[in-house]
Amino acid sequence: MDKNKAKRAGLMRRKRRVRAKVFGTAERPRLNVRRTNANIYAAVIDDTCGKTLCSASTLSAEFKAEGKVGSNKEAAEFVGKLVAERALEKGVTEVTFDRGGHIYHGRVQALADAARAAGLKF
Repeated sequence: MDKNKAKRAGLMRRKRRVRAKVFGTAERPRLNVRRTNANIYAAVIDDTCGKTLCSASTLSAEFKAEGKVGSNKEAAEFVGKLVAERALEKGVTEVTFDRGGHIYHGRVQALADAARAAGLKF
């Protein structure tokens, strides 16, 4: 197995382990974080009915209107704040955090801290 396949397999294994424990309900949906080298995505998901309540990413119009580019900590903070504002508009105040197999560090941590600062509880 080459290096990239091994890294991807490890990520999938960690993601499965996290998702076995984290489940979003209507009262407390799941805040899912997905990260690539170029972008970062966040979505608030109700797993009981399988619906995405709101989402935000570095591809959204609000992010591009700010003139920001890339997937760095500042971009992650902006996406965290944006997804928290959208969740609060939908009436969601508490979420469970799904780091998606990524280490709680760097961009993932910056997104989570910004979401907490904007009013989400987890």
